[in-house]
Amino acid sequence: MLNLRNIFIIGALLLGSGHALVCLEPAEAQSTGNPADKSATPTPTPDEEEGVIKVETEAVNVLFTAQDKDRRLLLTLKPEDVRIFENGQPQEISAFSKQIDLPLSLSILIDTSASQERTLPEEKSAAIAFLETVIRPAKDEVAVVSFTGEATLEQGMTNNITRLRRSIDKVQFVPPSGYIGGGVVAPGTPPISGGNQSIQGSTAIWDAIWVTSAEVLGPAPEKTRRAIILLSDGVNTSGRKKMDEAVSAAIKAEAVIYSIGVGDDFYGGVNKGSLNKISESTGGRAYFPRDERELREAFKQIQEEMRSQYLLAYEPVNSEQDGSYRKIEIKLVNPELAKQKVKLTHRQGYFAKSGQKK
Repeated sequence: MLNLRNIFIIGALLLGSGHALVCLEPAEAQSTGNPADKSATPTPTPDEEEGVIKVETEAVNVLFTAQDKDRRLLLTLKPEDVRIFENGQPQEISAFSKQIDLPLSLSILIDTSASQERTLPEEKSAAIAFLETVIRPAKDEVAVVSFTGEATLEQGMTNNITRLRRSIDKVQFVPPSGYIGGGVVAPGTPPISGGNQSIQGSTAIWDAIWVTSAEVLGPAPEKTRRAIILLSDGVNTSGRKKMDEAVSAAIKAEAVIYSIGVGDDFYGGVNKGSLNKISESTGGRAYFPRDERELREAFKQIQEEMRSQYLLAYEPVNSEQDGSYRKIEIKLVNPELAKQKVKLTHRQGYFAKSGQKK
């Protein structure tokens, strides 16, 4: 296993040999979190469905889903059914298509802190079943990250199901020094390996999302659907990053966060508020299964949603490349769909590029 914080030390050693340096600088240093933004403007190419033409790199792409009041996915929307707004100002839709077959770049984040000790086996089993059902080796790739007070890269991006299954099998709760079970740590017991062991029982969720967005999903290929599947109780107890910083990093990496709230009532259960907020801010959803059957159903719904999205693109009226955050809102304008209480789910904003136009 490779601890994510060691990536940066390795990168520094490789720099002198002409290798690329992975740098854990603040995500604000990137224009969108996607290295493809630094390349030359690509020649427009046909989209994969319905003859949609890919617009210029200045365009903003927004993936969204539509569900009725019973949470059934709607796959019959037309461009005239919706309008999009940026900072409250209407925008002209330049591309609209159903996206059912885009390659996936996923990161599965597994909380291995003390509060997950008893629920971890079921989480791992459901995650493996999800991978075996969803991942197409010719198209998709997945990374596995476990986290407590620090994040560990169990498996980098790969389409090898055997490696992914093995990496999830290896994930385990590592008790802190002096841990005697049931969340109890014997007092006065010193950590056996410096600071590392002393944070094993804590939870740094926002750090894990931030570093995964910036260092694992950020370098993913441009034309992929990026997502984080977070398995946690949502209770952040340590770390340097705040929730807003984690959300910003995910937005810059164009990653949707699907949260699966799994917790132990002994530790206070699940923080639904924080998981709902971080998921909805990035265009995802939070699920709160009560047993293993519902846990597997949550994974199934995530799979269906990722395969049943729309892609909407527009060229912002505000063309300033000032790096500012722009709020996005998609509204239904079809009155019949509005009566049916159709809900649209999408990321709530994006960061404009920085620098002058050429």
